Amino acid sequence: MKLDLYQVDAFTDHLFGGNPAAVVPLDEWLPDELMQSIAAENNLAETAFWVKEEALYHIRWFTPATEVKLCGHATLASAFILFEVLNHPNNTIHFTSRSGSLYVTREANGALTMDFPQAKLEPCSSPQALWESLGAHPIECFKGEDYMAIMDSEQTLINLQVDLRQLASLPVRGVVVTAKGDHCDFVSRFFAPQSGIDEDPVTGSAHCATAPYWAKRLKKNILTAIQRSEREGHMTCHVTEDRVKMTGQAQLYLSGQIEFKETQYPKSTT
Repeated sequence: MKLDLYQVDAFTDHLFGGNPAAVVPLDEWLPDELMQSIAAENNLAETAFWVKEEALYHIRWFTPATEVKLCGHATLASAFILFEVLNHPNNTIHFTSRSGSLYVTREANGALTMDFPQAKLEPCSSPQALWESLGAHPIECFKGEDYMAIMDSEQTLINLQVDLRQLASLPVRGVVVTAKGDHCDFVSRFFAPQSGIDEDPVTGSAHCATAPYWAKRLKKNILTAIQRSEREGHMTCHVTEDRVKMTGQAQLYLSGQIEFKETQYPKSTT
């Protein structure tokens, strides 16, 4: 069996920036354990798999360690491949996923806009393990699938010395840390050792929480955002009543094939 494989740098206008994602188009689902093995072999924050189902695409995402419910940068990468390599016939792609319907639209300038549901978080006190693992006290804290920690400045966020082992003990997918930006509306970092990712370079799904927070704080619905990882990623976020639209660019890094003996893995029955 041979499978096409692409690697795309998402949320960047140049190679070796943003967040690299692997993309594997499928005609039918592989066994979950095989998809997990492929993601572990790729050793990127996320590998996206999709199967076309009539007019839409069913998409799933795997870290090297586990399947996740939502991933932004690998969805952006998937849409980039569908538009730029596989010649998707119109300017909007409808994905279906464990997080519901997701849409990606190709803009006139070649940028891509993802339409995702807002994350649901509730205010909470900052657990001791959280602020100890970050090495700084958040000025506010929220909890949903992730913890969201609000810092007093961009410099505090940049200077964090994170204890990943302690942070991994928190019972969440990961921790997004955010602050008002010095040269944009807001900045963030994202840590998810629980999910096999120490620090994610750019995290689209985290902006489903951070963008609505800063839209309310800054009293504006269109915001510029930078994820302040080593690779750095840029996007514009448009917050509506219950959705977040995230616009960014992507770059193709490589294309190739995965090859293995089909007899090693039975076809999925799901």
